[in-house]
Amino acid sequence: MYGYKVRIRGVETIAHIKGNQISVSYDQRRRDGEQQSRKREIYDNGNSAVILPYDSGRKTVLLTRQLRLPIFLQDGVERTVEACAGKLDGETPERRIMKEMQEELGYKISNVQRLFELYVSPAAIMEKTVFFTCAYSPANKVSDGGGLKEEGEDIDVIETPLEEAAAMIAAGQIVDAKTVVLVQYLSNRIQDAARS
Repeated sequence: MYGYKVRIRGVETIAHIKGNQISVSYDQRRRDGEQQSRKREIYDNGNSAVILPYDSGRKTVLLTRQLRLPIFLQDGVERTVEACAGKLDGETPERRIMKEMQEELGYKISNVQRLFELYVSPAAIMEKTVFFTCAYSPANKVSDGGGLKEEGEDIDVIETPLEEAAAMIAAGQIVDAKTVVLVQYLSNRIQDAARS
């Protein structure tokens, strides 16, 4: 700890559509003791939860494939493979992620395992994401999933071996950071359990 001191001088909302884009003016005392005035734009679209369901008997995971406009604009890729996720919208992370699983993946589960919380892009985005995994099987399937049309969701459900999901990361087919974290974490955990 270097004894940083931060004083917020002003917060201005620049845009408000689905989230808030704000401009923050602040003073920061640097490590060398010098005071520095700065200004940053921050995007706050709420906290979220993400889950990678795992079927240990078949060694499979459930993923989604959907349009992510920033990735399309940057890379021209129309459908991105990623873990099931959603905004908390005032609910507990556990409750919200179980609803998202049913809406997006079509699987109803009643027990999830909370792993950790991360900021995926802390320099400019306030969103904190809670990461989960859970056990699932074909018996948990209650629908085809696909998301909510009224929310603009049009989601393909992908069931694939965990090993194949890891290969998709290496091949550049999975580029979503939270999905990469979950696939690698779960792969490492399973490998560690196998060695024990």
